[in-house]
Amino acid sequence: MERIVEIEKFSDEGGFESSLRPSRWDEYIGQEKIKKNLQVFIKASKKREEALDHILFFGPPGLGKTTLAHIIAQEMQSNIKITAAPMIEKSGDLAAILTNLEEGDILFIDEIHRLSPAIEEILYPAMEDFRLDIIIGSGPAAQTIKIDIPRFTLIGATTRAGMLSNPLRDRFGMHFRMQFYSPNELAKIISNACLKLNKTIEEDAALEIAKRSRGTPRVALRLLKRVRDFAEVENEDIIKIDRTKIALNELGVNEKGFDELDIKLLKLLASSKGRPLGLSTIAAALSEDEGTIEDVIEPYLLANGYIERTARGRVATIKTYELLKLSPKIQDTLF
Repeated sequence: MERIVEIEKFSDEGGFESSLRPSRWDEYIGQEKIKKNLQVFIKASKKREEALDHILFFGPPGLGKTTLAHIIAQEMQSNIKITAAPMIEKSGDLAAILTNLEEGDILFIDEIHRLSPAIEEILYPAMEDFRLDIIIGSGPAAQTIKIDIPRFTLIGATTRAGMLSNPLRDRFGMHFRMQFYSPNELAKIISNACLKLNKTIEEDAALEIAKRSRGTPRVALRLLKRVRDFAEVENEDIIKIDRTKIALNELGVNEKGFDELDIKLLKLLASSKGRPLGLSTIAAALSEDEGTIEDVIEPYLLANGYIERTARGRVATIKTYELLKLSPKIQDTLF
């Protein structure tokens, strides 16, 4: 099921997301504590003329992990090379990437929790000692060759920090958890994006989009793109609040940013009479992949107190029953 609030990277030919990505600290809105700490660490590293320590960003998708990596590279005046863990299939793939790095370069690995154990073993000495240990041959004739590599900074990003192995997690000198954004922060992001798009948006229209964006900049920009389409079809030069509400309602995104799939999940939990439901049960009932539910749908609902995870499964909270205008003691099915 395709969702307008799905938190995936844009693939449109205009490079919508990339063109709107901030490139400096003063353009980056939100994550203030992370920004403040990173600015201190970057200044200290530049003062010592050393490569920045390895950094791990974790949290739900769409909150700006990749954007922060680009800004760090800009501030460090370094090149950044970007890859995703599933693309590193063999030890030779990682060796080729690392040997092509230059002094002070930044290597960004997205979804780093998906690295295979064999690849991780090669990464450990590279992160700690800046060398590669490559085994040539097999059996008694096998030889280990040590290759020095330039000092570099590894920035890892993951949506599932719990799946990272402890040895890999411990080798990152800085750990940062990305937080959901407030509506006011998202409204600023939307207004800034409109300036880059040469489009005018009313302040209350930007805030309306922000409130329905699940606390996520990537979703906010996607909704902005769709609202802009509605406005342009009606030959409106300014994105106004009335057109914004009409567009978002047509897209099936309610005032809290929930779409049909969110409501189905909440109704399913509410109809279980307080009995916890396991992830596999929820996935089967909604005909959705377990990973989509755990990584995309649940984080926002958990963060805002609509569902809880227990040892036995997921349960609806009082906020869910209030949202659905139901009694917690409901006995009837909701489907």
